[in-house]
Amino acid sequence: MVAPVSPAPRRRRRTVLWTVVSVIALALVAVCVVVVALRIDDDPEPPLPAGIGPQPAPIVVAPDISPVADTAPVPTPAGVRKEIAARLRNPALGELTGQISDSITGEVLWSKGATTPRIPASNDKVLSAAAYLLALPHDQRLTTTVVTGTGGQVILKGAGDPTLSAQPPGADTFYTEPARISDLAAQIKASGIPVTSVAVDLSAYDGPDYDTTWDRRDIAGGDLAPIQPVMADGARIDPLDEFSPRHERPAIAAGEALAAALGVDGDVTEATAPATARVVAKVSSAPLVTRVNDMLRYSDNVLAETLSIELSTHLGGPATLDGGVDAIVATLSKTFAAQWKGTTLHDASGISYANRVPAALLDAVMGAASGPGQPTMRPMLDGLPIAGGTGTLADRFDPTTNPGAGWVRAKTGTLTGVSSLTGIVQTVDGRVLSFAMMSGGTSPADARPALDAVIGELRECGCR
Repeated sequence: MVAPVSPAPRRRRRTVLWTVVSVIALALVAVCVVVVALRIDDDPEPPLPAGIGPQPAPIVVAPDISPVADTAPVPTPAGVRKEIAARLRNPALGELTGQISDSITGEVLWSKGATTPRIPASNDKVLSAAAYLLALPHDQRLTTTVVTGTGGQVILKGAGDPTLSAQPPGADTFYTEPARISDLAAQIKASGIPVTSVAVDLSAYDGPDYDTTWDRRDIAGGDLAPIQPVMADGARIDPLDEFSPRHERPAIAAGEALAAALGVDGDVTEATAPATARVVAKVSSAPLVTRVNDMLRYSDNVLAETLSIELSTHLGGPATLDGGVDAIVATLSKTFAAQWKGTTLHDASGISYANRVPAALLDAVMGAASGPGQPTMRPMLDGLPIAGGTGTLADRFDPTTNPGAGWVRAKTGTLTGVSSLTGIVQTVDGRVLSFAMMSGGTSPADARPALDAVIGELRECGCR
């Protein structure tokens, strides 16, 4: 099943807006068209004049998935080159490398400098997501516990789940179906333990909690937080704001949220739970697939890094940031050995300028996920933002000017002077193409619409 898609915000109008959002959701190269009817205003409509029929019933979501026929007309390299040639001349693209392929056959249809390693920005998360889905059980959950300490103390013991939410019961949360601190508090109260203080246990992770290539200003800037095994709402100070500044001490902040839910005063401290400590409360995260898709949809750096440590420990490695990177490399370098040359990974999120990835590798991963190559990776397609509709593409691919709106699903990547876009698009002929485009040397404000324009041409491309 594919969840309904909420489109990008639009200006308020005193009309009923009927919006058709076309969503590519490949299942062995399949397409799902989601049709959504939205009432934009909150004011009641005036009575209809006499003789006018009643308003038709709202269109409902139809999440049926229909396979894309493998007999759809096959695009050709010459056709692709002709279709995008004019858009490629835009100087806003700067130094551009990229690759476009046929998802079913794997044939490369267009390539420019695709083997040259470039800074991927958050397109690094395409590789991370692929590794997580290849090597981890898709239904794996993380369990956060509360155990007893001494003298009435309870200890919040994290397992690396930053989606744990401090939001009250029933309140909206940023992440999908997260565990809640309020549930932990309810279980503790039900146990009858007289709680006098709260501590947090960070022993699930080892090593530094912040990479040396990361800018600490990104904590206040809302892009990152120290990676600790106990967090709430991705360490956001405002739990519902995607770009909220983050806590400098995420674990302590989570502990303070538990203390507030319990009505306990006093400072929250760090403590290591005794091995024999009694578990008085526990909650479990959403399944791995859900968390991976949240990471992709919102380009969540904190979630990317914690998932990498989850991968490392699953493979028997250390619970460290470096271990997470090593686990991604170990998982992907053999599967995509032909395209791996020149790849250097320094983190799992792509926020480091030390990463180097060739476009050919990104395109190969996306092609494997959307074609017959790696069905285990296919769930990542559901998490890719939809052009003009969701996540980091909600305000891109203007549907009034770009035919790719609703038909492109892609991972964005942006750093100063770096813009990248990796994803899939279904052509009007029903063929699915994978692509990876990497731009550098120009402002992302200029490069992003230029990249969108190139990919938008593929939607209307018979390319034969």
